[in-house]
Amino acid sequence: MATGDVALGNAGVDAAHSAPSTKKDALAPQKRIVNDFSIQVATVNGSGSQSANSVLLRSIFGMGIPVSGKNLFPSNIAGLPTWYTIRASKHGYVARKKEIDVLVAMNAETAKEDILSLPAGGVAIYEDSQNLKQYRDDVVCYPVPFDKLTAAVCSEAKLRKLVKNMIYVGVVAKLLAMDMKVVETALRRQFAKKQKAADLNWAAVEAGYKYASESLTKQDPFVLERMHATDGKIIIDGNAAAALGAMFAGVTVVTWYPITPSSSVVEQLIDYLKKYRVEPDGKATFAVVQAEDELAAVGMVLGAGWAGARSMTATSGPGISLMAEFAGLGYFAELPGVIFDIQRVGPSTGLPTRTAQADLLSIAYLSHGDTKHVMLLPGSVRECYEFGIAAFDLTEQLQTPVFVVSDLDLGMNNWMSEPFEYPERPLNRGKVLNAEDLTRLGGFARYKDVDGDAIPYRTLPGTDHPQASYFTRGSGHNEKALYTERPDDYQHLMERLNRKFETARELVPPPVVVQTGKSKVGLIAFGTSDFAITESRDQLKKEYGVETDYLRVRAFPFTREVHEFVASHERIYVVEQNRDAQMLSLLKLDLPAEEVVKLRSIRHFNGLPIDARSVTDEFVLQEGI
Repeated sequence: MATGDVALGNAGVDAAHSAPSTKKDALAPQKRIVNDFSIQVATVNGSGSQSANSVLLRSIFGMGIPVSGKNLFPSNIAGLPTWYTIRASKHGYVARKKEIDVLVAMNAETAKEDILSLPAGGVAIYEDSQNLKQYRDDVVCYPVPFDKLTAAVCSEAKLRKLVKNMIYVGVVAKLLAMDMKVVETALRRQFAKKQKAADLNWAAVEAGYKYASESLTKQDPFVLERMHATDGKIIIDGNAAAALGAMFAGVTVVTWYPITPSSSVVEQLIDYLKKYRVEPDGKATFAVVQAEDELAAVGMVLGAGWAGARSMTATSGPGISLMAEFAGLGYFAELPGVIFDIQRVGPSTGLPTRTAQADLLSIAYLSHGDTKHVMLLPGSVRECYEFGIAAFDLTEQLQTPVFVVSDLDLGMNNWMSEPFEYPERPLNRGKVLNAEDLTRLGGFARYKDVDGDAIPYRTLPGTDHPQASYFTRGSGHNEKALYTERPDDYQHLMERLNRKFETARELVPPPVVVQTGKSKVGLIAFGTSDFAITESRDQLKKEYGVETDYLRVRAFPFTREVHEFVASHERIYVVEQNRDAQMLSLLKLDLPAEEVVKLRSIRHFNGLPIDARSVTDEFVLQEGI
């Protein structure tokens, strides 16, 4: 199965190839296409192609060309089809490109469908014994004897399936005019601690390059040329960036239960903590606990937060569902703790290795009863890092659970970024009273609004003062933390918690707003939808002469800028990656009634990362352009 929308949709393969161009027309001389195309490698999960694909990605990056990589893999451990897509874009676009330009077909089971999904004029590189040319006369075909070349390079049969992947790196490098010095640098970095493996794999790359040089005649228009657009930039995935942020935020207690696609947040964090948070005498300044399930994990987080530790867990949709009861306790008893949610397709088990933005409503009101939770919505790996830091300050300032809501696309895929900045501001622990404070004040009421911001003061266990103690409970309580079932006490408490949520509007990250001053039509999006929106706005301007304004939401509750943006436009298109328009629903609940009628929806929910062309086409359809 190919990863193009047509091949995955109801139209199927026949529609993708229903009206191919003639060979004469499709393969006529074309203008060179430089640094603006996508490469898709179709392999089998568990075949060891990850290293080869990483070398290709980092080689293009090393040539100074903006690049992004997306891995579409099955939830089974091994044996099923997997696709890795690399997009090179001189314009800096990093969203998924709907069309595939260059195909490397290494999976015999999907090869026919993969080549049939190519657009006319595309390129197919494949094992020569597959004879894929019989299926298309309107694409450029490059048959390569991969098995023969691999056998000549690698004498060990058990290693050949791994080394074979590096053959296609060499073939692609030659056909796309890649700098072989950069390719070698990327490869040796990939195998930095394995000299023998590096030498063997480099020999395979050279074999593929040599074969392409001697036996293949360049017929396609795609080529890579050196740029300088990646100078000073890094490549990192969102989960690693979030882990780095948590470490710099001073996290000391990490509890988790493994679940795709969030596991690498904690796995990477463990590596960081072992490297940077161990004293010279070998004593660790952190604790990492793998719990028996997600419910236990979040319970430990809240217990540690109550005790004064900076604590966190990471999960995905099924884990969020299990955390509902403790999330309500954290909200009602006002306990700090950070939960990273790396969203995937649901409901239930859903599609564990596909991406979505479909946990918004469940998180916003997670728990029974009247509950509202703070969410941070990173839209880049840099923000995964920055919000990974900010979440710990916010949770202690607000004394409530804070959710950092990412997704599989951002969390597990590779992205370019400017280097992260070392945090300069001190940690903000919020309203914590020590013994000296209590002596000066003569005591305190745990749940009393003293400053008018609805955030009470707290003490930490072990504070050496007779007035420091209080009861923490998930049942009814008054300002002094005493048990009560009085209606007035409960209503007063719930009203204060609601006011605290209003205070959060002033503390969460504001949206990113782009106002052209030329449009009455606005777009609203969040998270990874941002990449498609950026490109779609350029398409609308270039192809239709349509200017649009844009607001990227970065947090819930919404700040005043969101209200102002909606109020200043006649129509608002809310773009998101879920079926039920969850962001639009949250906006409807928050906006004045007269503004709600302006909202329209553009949704994408097939499990693939959203692409710009889909946004553009739907916008044009709804606008009647």
